[in-house]
Amino acid sequence: MTFPALEQYLARLHNASHGTTHDAVRSDCRVWLDADGRAQGRYFNTTLTSVFQPVRQIDALARKGAIIGYEGFAHSYSSSDNGLYLWKLLDHAASDDESIELDRLCRMLHSINFYRQEQAQAGDLYLSVHARLLAAVDSNHGMAFRRILNLLELPHEKIVLQLPTITENQGWLLNYVLDNYRRNNFRLAVNADDVTQAASLLERVRPDVIKIDARGVTHDEQTTRFLEVCTARGIQVIFKRLEKARDLETLQQLARIAVLPLHAQGFLWDLPQAALHAFTTSEVPDDGLPAATLDTERS
Repeated sequence: MTFPALEQYLARLHNASHGTTHDAVRSDCRVWLDADGRAQGRYFNTTLTSVFQPVRQIDALARKGAIIGYEGFAHSYSSSDNGLYLWKLLDHAASDDESIELDRLCRMLHSINFYRQEQAQAGDLYLSVHARLLAAVDSNHGMAFRRILNLLELPHEKIVLQLPTITENQGWLLNYVLDNYRRNNFRLAVNADDVTQAASLLERVRPDVIKIDARGVTHDEQTTRFLEVCTARGIQVIFKRLEKARDLETLQQLARIAVLPLHAQGFLWDLPQAALHAFTTSEVPDDGLPAATLDTERS
């Protein structure tokens, strides 16, 4: 690890965690470490931690390409496995202030749990912004996260903030939030359900990354043209929810004609894990999804 401020912060968390009982830590501390060094946090009566899923380059020949980054997800803490997906907690937050607090806690946990690991040096970190936050935040929300990163001396330029799918009549809100994060020098991603919606977003906003649902993707003239436009504008394209071998075959066909590399993520390749090193030797069955598919992020 090459982040001295983060190392010092982790050392303080370690000392606090081992200087009292686990129950006392949970009641007195906002963030603490477990026995494996993972950062945990508390939201009401739920203990949260982080898991990550790789974003990989689509290799036109190989089944699984090189990792270029990871997306962070909030899961319930479990000492025996990776816990359960809990991003939907924001859907049920009692107030806007509480939803903002949970969002900031998750981003802090993901940043700590990601950059404490050696494998984080080689990739970007993708973090989602929940749809409720778009309407809840009426101030410089990007500055609050940037301040945390500065205190821990973590590289904000390696973090991509992902905005949810936005309806056309919410375009003003999308642009407001985009401007907020851009002023704090974050790279930004937008989500699209298909290529048609993605093409519309390219004209309405100026994303650094666009994520498109890979389910049912087709190799047609519209998709080819869309990729040409993204190449000309230097926009990174990631196909999310890659779950079927037939969709991978289509993406590999597109990768053969694309000028810039294409990327994807999904259960076909990787289940979310807390430890980044777990992905270096992971195997994928030939008949589709891994057997123990988790109910993870669907945005």
